[in-house]
Amino acid sequence: MAAYSDGDVGSTIDINKSRCSEKCSLWLRNLPIRYLVKAIGFGQVLSLLLCGTAVTSGLLQGYGVSIPTSQNFVNYVLLAIVYTPMLACRRGDENLVPVLVERGWKYFILAIIDVEANYMVVKAYQYTTVTSVQLLDCFTIPVVLILSWLILKARYKLVHYLGVVICILGVGALVLADVLTHKHSDNASNMVLGDLLCLGGALLYGISNVGEEFVVKSFNQVEFLAFIGFFGSIISGIQVSILESDTVRKIDFTNYEIVLSLLGFGVCLFLYYTLVPIVMKFSSAATVNLSILSADFYALLFGLFLFKYQFHALYFISFAFIIIGVIVYCSKRTPTADADQENVEDNTTDKLSDEIPQLIPTVRTCTENSGNRIQTDESSDSVTERTPLNSL
Repeated sequence: MAAYSDGDVGSTIDINKSRCSEKCSLWLRNLPIRYLVKAIGFGQVLSLLLCGTAVTSGLLQGYGVSIPTSQNFVNYVLLAIVYTPMLACRRGDENLVPVLVERGWKYFILAIIDVEANYMVVKAYQYTTVTSVQLLDCFTIPVVLILSWLILKARYKLVHYLGVVICILGVGALVLADVLTHKHSDNASNMVLGDLLCLGGALLYGISNVGEEFVVKSFNQVEFLAFIGFFGSIISGIQVSILESDTVRKIDFTNYEIVLSLLGFGVCLFLYYTLVPIVMKFSSAATVNLSILSADFYALLFGLFLFKYQFHALYFISFAFIIIGVIVYCSKRTPTADADQENVEDNTTDKLSDEIPQLIPTVRTCTENSGNRIQTDESSDSVTERTPLNSL
């Protein structure tokens, strides 16, 4: 066996350290800083808007008001009022009527999925614990990843999976803090039904988000928001009349606190729906779903003052894990199979464009040489033909 001295071992360690530092510096140099700032900044704005919906819902529950479908109905009506006229004012094939005829039924299906996803998740709180909802709601993330891989042809790298794992660890720390502080110690009336409702809602959320990303990147966000608002208001309105009409009649709308809470919920959700397509346009549905995991942290901060929640240091650790996970996930853009094919075609075109100018001089030279040979042959033939005449 070969013997190694302490100097050899030390030099090997130094080499490994230098290689690690070189890889880290290379990774830092290749970070898309502008994209990271946009993704994290817009993602936290989305989380704050979701936090606003959670806070206003908590206030409504404190006033004895539980109308989840009616609350979402306000959002869909606002979307329809704002974006449907914008789509109707467009000209040509992007107008409301041609789009409705061509692919309106697809938006109708997406609206059903979106309305029922909102209803199922909110309804799950009545049967299971908040801790279960926080955990099971993360099922949206693998659904989005799988559907993006199948439908949008997204191709994930190891760094993307690592970012997802770090974010999930942050959610785990949040749930652990809730357990340690006994924040949600109430008993579940029907935990199995509540968990199934939450899983079903998370599944529908994933389908809706991937469909939204496809529409936004294939067409535009105004078209998506207009039809989601139009069909969503119809579907949720019918659902309100069937499930919550009696409850709505009993609400005291002269109480300005209830009215302001309802309007606050609707406005926050409207702004959330408006901003999500903008974020998806330059990022992805997976990035959005990872970013909004921090909404529970912001809701906790408001809850410390409004609902007298108990503070725990794990909440900040949870928030740090989620932000770090988003940074890791966004440190490398998610490639797609179509983009890879386009890159191959572009590289082939670039190579041809680089080679063609080099071939032109060669072809010109060959042409000139061929012309010289033809002229030489013609001249030799003429000499050969004239020789007998001269000899005569």
